[in-house]
Amino acid sequence: MTPENHRDKARRIEQSLTKLGDADWEIRIEAAMLAGTHWVNFILHRTGLSTPAEDMVHASMTLVSVLRKYRLAEPELIDQLEEIEELRPLFVRGDMDGGVPAAQRALDLLAAMGARARQLG
Repeated sequence: MTPENHRDKARRIEQSLTKLGDADWEIRIEAAMLAGTHWVNFILHRTGLSTPAEDMVHASMTLVSVLRKYRLAEPELIDQLEEIEELRPLFVRGDMDGGVPAAQRALDLLAAMGARARQLG
């Protein structure tokens, strides 16, 4: 997928997130992960770290050597995506208390990822 496609999808998801409230914490976490993944791919493609044929789906499913390359170049970005991904099994698939603050954390991380992406255009 092209960087522009990733950017457009991330923006649409972010726009949809504005329609959700605290009671929608599971969807907020899920959407933050999806939009965040699009921002990561946008950044990786824009900086030349990956090609449009090399989309990251989940940090946890990325080959260790590839993830290490990405982390060396964009450590904060990869850490942010991984933190959102770690919220998912606990709060979306699990039954942990604290879904509302977890969703807010996911949104805060997504905002930071989006800010980094917007620096690149």
